[in-house]
Amino acid sequence: MSSPHDIPPEQSLIEYPCDFPIKVMGANVEGFAAAIAHVARQFDPGFDASTIEIRPSKAGNYLGVTITIRATSRPQLDELYRTLTTHPMVKMVL
Repeated sequence: MSSPHDIPPEQSLIEYPCDFPIKVMGANVEGFAAAIAHVARQFDPGFDASTIEIRPSKAGNYLGVTITIRATSRPQLDELYRTLTTHPMVKMVL
């Protein structure tokens, strides 16, 4: 039995494998980018932390961190999003 998340490859808007950017927002605290890189490596062992893009908010209270992972499947992306959204340092994942 398939789950509602099982999208046939021909109906997916994403062709796997591909490089997939994810923007993660969190408080501007020491170690935030490193924590996000750690999570990324759990889902993409070849993740290169030097590719992280970091943008502080206008007031400097928050950071926008963009990671680009090698996406291999919809379940991989779903689990990565779930892991990031439940991380205590993360406010939002786009």
